[in-house]
Amino acid sequence: MSRTVKRAFRYRFHPTPGQAWTLGRERVTYHATSAMLTGWKKTDEFAFLNDVSCVPLQQALRHLQVAFTNFWAKRARYPSFKSRKRSRRSAEYTASAFCWRDGRLTLAKMSDPLDIVWSRPLPAGVAPSTVTVSQDAAGRWFVSLLCDDRIEQAPATTAVVGVDAGLDSLFTLSTGEKVPNPGHERRDRAALVRAQGNLARKARGSANRAKARLAVARVHARIADRRRDHLHKLTTRLVRETQTIVIEDLTVRNMMANHSLARAISDAGWRQFRTMLGYKADWFGRDLVVVDRWFPSTRLCSACGALADRMPLTVRSWTCRCGRTHDRDVNAARNILAEGLSVIACGGGVRPHRESSSRTGRSSVKQEPPGATQGIPVG
Repeated sequence: MSRTVKRAFRYRFHPTPGQAWTLGRERVTYHATSAMLTGWKKTDEFAFLNDVSCVPLQQALRHLQVAFTNFWAKRARYPSFKSRKRSRRSAEYTASAFCWRDGRLTLAKMSDPLDIVWSRPLPAGVAPSTVTVSQDAAGRWFVSLLCDDRIEQAPATTAVVGVDAGLDSLFTLSTGEKVPNPGHERRDRAALVRAQGNLARKARGSANRAKARLAVARVHARIADRRRDHLHKLTTRLVRETQTIVIEDLTVRNMMANHSLARAISDAGWRQFRTMLGYKADWFGRDLVVVDRWFPSTRLCSACGALADRMPLTVRSWTCRCGRTHDRDVNAARNILAEGLSVIACGGGVRPHRESSSRTGRSSVKQEPPGATQGIPVG
């Protein structure tokens, strides 16, 4: 059994030198901005708009209209200004603005096809419906081809797993397996410190500062590439081997307020992990269950259900009053799995009540509410 999904295939390419509401409260529609665009092209200040196909410009206006529509509907904040120099550089081409022939891609107003690095083949017999060209902060050019791709559903299995996110171990599975934390940022921290120090010494607006900024961006890009590759491999393995995956509903943004852990949390990529796991589970017909963020997975004994009084982050193992000794992370993963299965079976039980951290003044990093039944943590 298979299903058809919209899937983007992103590749790096090497361009040739030649390819290189607040005040008036007035609502401006897409048709109005399109008419403005026509006028801008006739001015000396914006004559550069004639150098590219009109399609990416029109697509940018459509994206702007969507942003304002979401703002007016109170689904998003007021759209922020996008600088021509500092914002992420990207252009979206629809089918009328590019030519796809014999595996070669030529964009409108360009005489030569893009020199694409084909790191993986496109699915046989497909043609892109939309093409997005972008440049990252490190100066690398990418092209993303949106295609209809048929994904074969993974073989059915009865395997289930709970996943506990951590820092000592990146993820701990209810099977007892611990996925080591590669520490991608830590591996390049010395190079990053040197590059950032070099950037800080350069005069603002100078050519040397631009070169130094690019050096910093390249280190960040190398770190991000390694992190993304590692998470892709891990999430693909989980959805291929497991029918039901249970994870915690972590609020990464709130956790980042803990300045002693912010760098490590950012490097772990928990949010990226959940995003990947979500769409891959949908692709392969797997079940992804997310348990309540205040569920006391760490302090709850997975053997007898007793709830420990407190569990500081320094405690890595503890012994319950029933006599069972737990590894902190493995116990949490098993409790997460049990809670997720109960959600599937009967909608889940009553979860402990907790006041928000803003009212109690306590940290939001893996802290659970006190319970009536206490265990005995052992450091």
